[in-house]
Amino acid sequence: MEAEWRDKKLYPLLGILLLSILLYLNFGNTNLISFPISRQPRLDFVSANSTHFIVVNGGGAAENQSAAYVNGWNSYWLMQESVWGGPSRSRVSKMLQRGAQMGLTVCRTWAFSDGNGPNALQISPGVFNERVFRGLDYVIVEARKHGIRLVLSLVNNLNNFGGKAQYVRWAQEAGINVSSSSDSFFSHPMIKDYYKAYVKAILSRKNSLSGVKYSDEPAIFAWELMNEPRCESSSSAPILQAWITEMAAFVKSLDQKHLVTVGLEGFYGLNTTKGPEVNPGEWAASLGSDFVQNSAIENIDFASVHAYPDSWIPHADLEEKTRYLSQWVDSHISDGDQVLKKPILFTEVGSLVYVNNQSIADKDILLKTMYDKIYESAKKRQAGAGALIWQLLVEGVEEYGDRFSFIAWDKPSTYKLILRQSCRLQSIFPKSSQNRKLSKDPCSGQLP
Repeated sequence: MEAEWRDKKLYPLLGILLLSILLYLNFGNTNLISFPISRQPRLDFVSANSTHFIVVNGGGAAENQSAAYVNGWNSYWLMQESVWGGPSRSRVSKMLQRGAQMGLTVCRTWAFSDGNGPNALQISPGVFNERVFRGLDYVIVEARKHGIRLVLSLVNNLNNFGGKAQYVRWAQEAGINVSSSSDSFFSHPMIKDYYKAYVKAILSRKNSLSGVKYSDEPAIFAWELMNEPRCESSSSAPILQAWITEMAAFVKSLDQKHLVTVGLEGFYGLNTTKGPEVNPGEWAASLGSDFVQNSAIENIDFASVHAYPDSWIPHADLEEKTRYLSQWVDSHISDGDQVLKKPILFTEVGSLVYVNNQSIADKDILLKTMYDKIYESAKKRQAGAGALIWQLLVEGVEEYGDRFSFIAWDKPSTYKLILRQSCRLQSIFPKSSQNRKLSKDPCSGQLP
């Protein structure tokens, strides 16, 4: 009788287990089911203390705080690739794992996709594709698993993945009398409400895998208001300034735990004396943005800068590009130290990738120039807080590539340069290095 009772108890449990396995095997790739994660690695929040980032290790006491300087990368495609599950998600996991193996600690990626495409996150204002949202959930969980923090960008200035132009079209389709100029994104009350509703949905999202709200997730390094905000006319500069002020305050009203940045390219405006001297050309001052004014806003925690000497001064030789990049970095770090009193994070650092060896050597020289500047800043506890290379791929995601994208381990000299920078920074700030589930320390045996 006792054995019969055990069988009655055991068989239903085995049946449930087998059914779960079959469901996973048959439907896992379509994300129809999710298996919650009961335990995740501990990760501490990052904050800003004057001109540098700090990690609060397990508490708020001063003795638990350590300065943190960042070596990281961009892979904008993580959410898009996570949508389909299966092999696609394995590529996302591989990218985050390989980033950790290079000692990288921060990845910048898109948390937006607006429009009516199959992989759009926001289908229409306030209407979301849950399947795509679960893709973003997966990215966040995998990042935390590998000790990586994410800079999540909330909308695009460009038309890729919808961008501000999609918001304007939505308003027009709703019968709102709005200018066709994409600058109306920054000024029209209804469009600003669309954006705020999107931000609120993201920040209040409860991860379907971990159960953690995004606003409580330490694997998120920062919210970026927009990728490369620009206005069509320089006369819209005050409108952009007001938009940044309003939206940064709105994000902070919902989330006090995370850093906020703008997403600027770093160009100086028309009224800045530095403009003609430091900008790559007269065109850079006419885009409605101003690095100092935009970054000085109270609720902006750190300044973001991009660096593309190959694109910005395409006809210059390598020596001139290197000299220009050096001046560009010095100028912004100086502003962070002396004017803004905030960290400066170079959130996109890109140079062209070609097939011949000489171009790889050129790329390495430009990247080393940036890395050396950040390393010197870190040694002096100055405002140059880190650099994120644009952009890294893994095998099978080449469709997301551009002229600046590459698979790091296919370029041994560049790979070594990236790893060396990670290890140099780690040697200065070992306490701020986060716990990763790696079989060995990537910096073991590496010389600073």
